[in-house]
Amino acid sequence: MGYSSLRDCIGDLERNGHLVRVKEMIDPDLEMAAVHLRVHEAGGPALLFENVKGCAFPAASNLFGTKERSRFIFRDAIENVKALIRLKSDPSEALRHPFRNWKTGWAALKSFPKKTSALAVLENEIRLHDLPQIRHWPDDGGAFVTLPAVYTEDPEFPGVMHSNLGMYRIQLNGNEYVRDREAGLHYQLHRGIGVHQSKWNAKGLPMKVSVFVGGPPSLTFSAVMPLPEGISEMTFAGVLGNRKIRYGYRDGFCISGDADFVITGEVHPGENKPEGPFGDHFGYYSLTHPFPVMRIHKVWHRKNAIWPFTVVGRPPQEDTSFGWLVHELAGKGIQDEIPGLKQVHAVDAAGVHPLLLATGGERYTPYLKEKRPSELLTIASHILGTGQLSLAKYLFIAEETGEKNPDAENIPVFFQHVLERIDLSRDVHFHTNTSIDTLDYSGDGLNTGSKVVFAACGEKKRTLSSHLLTELPGDFHSARLVFPGVTAISGPRFSSAEKAKQEIAQLCGFLAERKPQTEGLMIIVVCDDSQFTAHDTASWLWVTFTKSNPARDIYGVNDFYENKHWGCRGPLIIDARTKTHHAPPLEKDPTIETRIDRFFVAGGSLHGIA
Repeated sequence: MGYSSLRDCIGDLERNGHLVRVKEMIDPDLEMAAVHLRVHEAGGPALLFENVKGCAFPAASNLFGTKERSRFIFRDAIENVKALIRLKSDPSEALRHPFRNWKTGWAALKSFPKKTSALAVLENEIRLHDLPQIRHWPDDGGAFVTLPAVYTEDPEFPGVMHSNLGMYRIQLNGNEYVRDREAGLHYQLHRGIGVHQSKWNAKGLPMKVSVFVGGPPSLTFSAVMPLPEGISEMTFAGVLGNRKIRYGYRDGFCISGDADFVITGEVHPGENKPEGPFGDHFGYYSLTHPFPVMRIHKVWHRKNAIWPFTVVGRPPQEDTSFGWLVHELAGKGIQDEIPGLKQVHAVDAAGVHPLLLATGGERYTPYLKEKRPSELLTIASHILGTGQLSLAKYLFIAEETGEKNPDAENIPVFFQHVLERIDLSRDVHFHTNTSIDTLDYSGDGLNTGSKVVFAACGEKKRTLSSHLLTELPGDFHSARLVFPGVTAISGPRFSSAEKAKQEIAQLCGFLAERKPQTEGLMIIVVCDDSQFTAHDTASWLWVTFTKSNPARDIYGVNDFYENKHWGCRGPLIIDARTKTHHAPPLEKDPTIETRIDRFFVAGGSLHGIA
C-alpha cells in the first residue's frame, strides 16, 4: 500500500484485524514496554495506546511484530524492491530482459524524493519533554526514541541523494543532558553517520541532524535497510512505499514532510556526554559510555501525530521481523557481492551480530587427495570485511557441493554437518585484537575483542556422540546434551581470568586422560547453568555466543601451537560463563508485570490476547 502517513497505515491494519486499541491510561515509564513485550511474545497484534499518561500523543508499537504483518504492510511493493536490488547488483539483467524489468526501472524513477514547501510536520512546535517519555527496562538511564530515522548529509556532497538515513537510538533525558536542550545520540563507529561526522569534524563545523519519527512505514524501515552503494535510503523509501518521500528545509535542516515528528539539532566536534544504560537486543544492558550529544534546535509535529516505538531485548523481538524483511528484500544481494558465497545467516537467537552461519564453494584445490578449506577461507575473510557482517565474532562456514548441501537456516542440522567434517587441529582460524559490536560486552573493551572462523569441507569424518560425560573434575558438574556432538556443563562461578585458565586447564587435562569418553564429542560449553543452556537451541545459542570472546574463551583438549596456528586434537571448550566485566541481563520487573495484568483481564482492552 502507498501509505501517506503512519495514521493511514494504522487504519489499514485495524480494518484488517492486525491492530488493537488500548483505551486505558498507561504509564510510559515501564508499563508500555511491558505490555508490548507480553503481546509480542504471544504473537499478538499491533497496538495503539490512546491514553498515554502525561502526554498528548497516542503511541503505536508492534507494527512489524510478525513476518505476516510486515509482509502485509509492504505487500504491494516487495516484488518491485527485490527486482530493483537485483538490477543494482547485476545491471546486465536489464539488458538481457528489458521488457521484464521496465516496470522496475519506472517504479524507481517515480520514487525519487520530492522537494516541497508544504511540510505538514511544521504545523506545531513543542519541546522534548512533551514527547512520550518511554522507559523500557528497569535500569535504563532515561527515556529513549527506539524507531527514529536519523538523517545527516555529507558536507562534500550535500543533498538527499548522498544523505544517510539510519536508525540510531536517541536518549531524551537522564544522565547529564540538559532538559529540552540536549539529547544523546548512540551509533556504532562503522555506520554512515560516523563517516559524515568525521568529515564535519575535519572541517571544524557542527553536523546538522534531523530525527524523523513516524510517517509512512517505508521511511522507518529504510533506516535499517543495508542498501547497495548508489541507492539512497530516501529513494528506497519511495520505492518501498509506492510513493515519493516529501522533504524540504527549515533553518538549514532537512525536514521530512511525511513524518509525524521531527527533532532537529547539531552535533559539535568533540562534544560527548554519558549515554545509557539501555536494555538492548543482545538481551543485556548496554552500559553508560560517552557518545555524541545533540544540541536541540527545534521539535515539531503534524496534526494528529502518532508516536511509534519498539522494545528490544533478548531475541526474538520485533526487530527480528526487521531482519527477516531485510533478508526477504535483499535476496541474494550479499551473495552476489561476495564471489563463491552461497548462503549467509545472521543468527537472531545469538543476538544477530555475534554468530554467522554460511555456505560457499570450494574450488581452489581440486588436485589434493584430501580436500581442505581454501576458497572457504577467502570467502570468510570477505564476509568479515563486509558491512554489518564485519561485527561477527563467530563464523561457521561449510562447503556447498550441490549434493549434501548444509542449510544455514536449519541450525542443528548445519552444526551437525560442520562438526562431522571439521578438523579442529587445522580448521579453526582466529582474528585477535580486532573490533566487535559496540553492544557486545564479552570482549576486552568497548568495540574490542576477537573473531574466529570454523571452516569445514569434504566428506564426513566422524559420527557425533550423544553420550553424556558422567565424570567431571572439581566443581564441574551436570553435563547435558544440546544436540549430538555438543554438550553443556555447569562450571564453578567465574572469579577471574587467571582462575578461569586454571579451571579449564584442569578440565582439559581430565578429559585428555579419558579419550574414549570424548569420541564424537566436538564442543563442550562451560556455563553457569547447563540445564538452562541445554533447554533448547535458542538458549544454547544465546549463552554460548553472547557470553564468550573467542580468543580468550576458547580452549581445547590436547591443544597445541604450530607456526602460530592454534589447534586441538580433542573437544573444543568454550567458556561461556558470566564474567565479572559482562553487562547484566535484562529481567522483567515483577511489580510492573503485576500492574499491567489489568489490560489482559476480562473487560481490559487486551483480554484474550496474552
